[in-house]
Amino acid sequence: MSVGVLLMTHEAVGHALISAAHHVLPKLPLRVEAVEVPPSADPDIMRNLTAKHARELDTGDGVLVLADLYGATPCNIGLSLGKLGVHLRCVSGLNLPMLLRVLNYAEKPLDELAEVAASGGRGGIFIDHA
Repeated sequence: MSVGVLLMTHEAVGHALISAAHHVLPKLPLRVEAVEVPPSADPDIMRNLTAKHARELDTGDGVLVLADLYGATPCNIGLSLGKLGVHLRCVSGLNLPMLLRVLNYAEKPLDELAEVAASGGRGGIFIDHA
């Protein structure tokens, strides 16, 4: 078994990140899906649809929710899934380095993978010193 990964994002972000991850790792070692929340979406309807996706991703080891922006609707929906019985950890600030780091440590349990995600996201940010 392994952790499922659910990207909770604004429109077009999640699928673009999955596509980029496939460019780097043609065979992804974890199941990764994206739920992209349109601006006009009803949060309650999206929450129920997202819970269904999360339950399908959970093969027994839980779901790592990677959200693009803390406090925004996609992240809030992801965070609310725990109240619907989904075993998850949620990390916000999603970027490509975060997703790739998670995929490179696919064997880690959910709690450790959440830490790996946060570290990978922060570690992928650099400022040039020109």
